[in-house]
Amino acid sequence: IKECVIETIEENSDLSYKGTDPGAVFLKGDVPEEIKKFAIEAIQGIVKMRDALRLIKKFKAEAIGYKMRRGIIGGLAAIGETLAGDHTFELIAYRRRENWGTPRKIDVSSVIEMDKRMGNLTFNNVDPETGRILITPRGPDPILYGIRGESPEAVRLAHGMIRSYEPIERWIIFRTNHGTDAHLRRILSVRDAKPYNPVIVQGRVIGNPAIIPGGHVIFQIQDESSVIDCAVYEQSGNLRRVASLLIEGDLVEVYGGVRPPSKRIPKTVNVEKIRIISLAEKIVFQNPLCPVCGKRMKSIGRGKGFECYKCGFHGINVMKTAIKVERPLKAGLYVAPPRSERHLTKPLSRYGMEKSSVMQPFGNVIPYSSFSNLA
Repeated sequence: IKECVIETIEENSDLSYKGTDPGAVFLKGDVPEEIKKFAIEAIQGIVKMRDALRLIKKFKAEAIGYKMRRGIIGGLAAIGETLAGDHTFELIAYRRRENWGTPRKIDVSSVIEMDKRMGNLTFNNVDPETGRILITPRGPDPILYGIRGESPEAVRLAHGMIRSYEPIERWIIFRTNHGTDAHLRRILSVRDAKPYNPVIVQGRVIGNPAIIPGGHVIFQIQDESSVIDCAVYEQSGNLRRVASLLIEGDLVEVYGGVRPPSKRIPKTVNVEKIRIISLAEKIVFQNPLCPVCGKRMKSIGRGKGFECYKCGFHGINVMKTAIKVERPLKAGLYVAPPRSERHLTKPLSRYGMEKSSVMQPFGNVIPYSSFSNLA
């Protein structure tokens, strides 16, 4: 097996490409708890090569790496991620070598039809906002398409519905942590949001969201410990609209990776999801109605009162009227469209489909159709 793995790596890796640092790890017997913990740290944060090599040595595993050898970290983490909790499956169909780097030839309509027929047994096949096909990668890699779903039977059935205009060399089904939110770690305070860590953090919105060049929406949340910026990027589609409608005082939970600060930009959560826990009241103040004729009065200057331009009534002690505005948002979880989701991000369709024995209480999950046309 080792010889086969090494031969496969060396035959298929483009070692001349910057960032290609493959590796493999071999372990006999049960997976030690320390390696399971290493996998969690690798998925949810940052781990160091020396920690991986220490565990490999301690448990008498074997490893081989090329160039920077970063693949050793992934290999050890793959051993440690036993997928005992929530998990999904992915069927990957591979191209023949002579087709690598050429446009992929599959029937788009068959993907759309498959997506409709499979319902929530598969996920992230088509982006609902743009209609873009998501199962086909864009690079020159040997994958023709990948179908993710809830069971081996589901992805195998979906595979049979795809019409391909090029031969498939082979296909294989993997058990994965895709679409499970395995990367996210709930933290207790804003201050605990560390760079490069994917987090779930709660806070109250301060100030008004800002739309910056490129269409990105920036807002801030705070708790008793600190303040942090949150960014919803243009490719997040209608989740930007949700973010732009937040107001000061809204209690929210944001999900996403923490970008380190730079000279111009503070530490920021790159938002994947927003859960609105409670909404603040939005109050606007209107000029009072004329007590004589009922028309809306106009201010004639600070401290000078209001005047009715229809009947001429002038009132010094008349006050503006506070009006509670109905807000288009409601409490619940809002997620970005599939086209902008990371592989590990749990999509909308998977809520309620978890295979974990313990499910997080997320409250209402807001369908795309409910917030795609917010006023």
